[in-house]
Amino acid sequence: MDHDVLLDAGYTVPAVPFGEAGVAWLRSHVARFSEGADHVRRRGLAESLLSTVDVAELERPGNPVAKLAHALGLPRDVVADVSVVARCYQPHVPVTPEADLAVERLVALCGARDEVAAARIGLLVQACDATNALIAGKNPPVPLTRRVAPSGEVVEVSLADRLFGDGRHGCPGRAHALALAAGTFHSLHRGPSPLVLPNAWDFASAAALVQAGFAAIGTTSLGVAAAHGIPDAAGLARAETLGLARKLVRLPVPITVDIEAGFGDVRGVAEELAAMGVCGVNIEDGRGEGLEDPVVQAGLIAEFKAVAPHLFVNARVDAHWLHVEEGSTVERALRYVDAGADGVFVPGLREEGEIEKVVEAVPVPVNLLAQHDVRRLGELGVKRVSTGSLLFRAALGATVSTAVAVRDGRPLSPVPSYDEIQALAGL
Repeated sequence: MDHDVLLDAGYTVPAVPFGEAGVAWLRSHVARFSEGADHVRRRGLAESLLSTVDVAELERPGNPVAKLAHALGLPRDVVADVSVVARCYQPHVPVTPEADLAVERLVALCGARDEVAAARIGLLVQACDATNALIAGKNPPVPLTRRVAPSGEVVEVSLADRLFGDGRHGCPGRAHALALAAGTFHSLHRGPSPLVLPNAWDFASAAALVQAGFAAIGTTSLGVAAAHGIPDAAGLARAETLGLARKLVRLPVPITVDIEAGFGDVRGVAEELAAMGVCGVNIEDGRGEGLEDPVVQAGLIAEFKAVAPHLFVNARVDAHWLHVEEGSTVERALRYVDAGADGVFVPGLREEGEIEKVVEAVPVPVNLLAQHDVRRLGELGVKRVSTGSLLFRAALGATVSTAVAVRDGRPLSPVPSYDEIQALAGL
């Protein structure tokens, strides 16, 4: 019956009123909420735009909306505006002033207020929640749709067993959606060698690492906090951490963010980071010189995943880092995995036999610091190797050494040129 409804032209999509601006304008100019000749023309525009996109490029790891935006000629950092609009896109959902303003910013980036611009924005909006749901393992990503029966009654149509819908309004970009969902940060943890994840503390350091060819970038909580005169792991650097993340999402690689212990607001942090387009987070169980109760920590992880199930949550076990309760590492890791963690980070774990025990016991990718040769860690089964605060500390050391060399009249080590650093802003 549902299949007939989706094919039957007598069952139409709910009508939307004409709008001159904001979400109302977008709704009234996209194929999704059109019928007849308008639908045919507007769907053709969407299909034409998608035909220019290299599907293989969408398979590269990264935020799905950021990748599609770049392929459609828009900046990667439109993700935040697209996320706001997506929450108000459906006709039965009230529109917020923030969503109207976000549409206007997207229209300005498109350079015109026409059906082509509506098609570009509509593709991004429709890719937003649906692709994130695919990444999170929800099938179908959109569980139902609505149609108006010939009688005028609005009926809900289940999309179970129809991954991309069906009928006259089925998804015009199935191959693109699958490519976007396949190209995740998660996939970088499945290679034959560990993912080497360097940790940046500002835009320039992150951009330089991208330019050097690293496949993903993390942030270092020590670097971010210290650069702003704030102690690390004290829960005081939320604004600085989120502000940096907001800058880094314009880079063409996945970004994962160290959120310490969640800054006392795991749900709010999850909402902000998911909306801006990061691909993952680290969340630690260290509290001062001790460890959080593992049940409480598991609750924080579960809360984060409930808000942002598509983000890669790397649950940090600080037992070896703090040299306390080291025997609880595996038990804690397993509890965090049960709560939804996608990976487990055990900084300070160095003894090879212990590394093997953790890797064998934990059913998700294990992350260590770069305290062994990366090749050896790969042989031990480690799937991710982070630099942590190493690069930040090395940069401070090099800064002071260079200044001392200038003062003392000694030769300088090679440094990047002014023009090379200036060019990083264009990445």
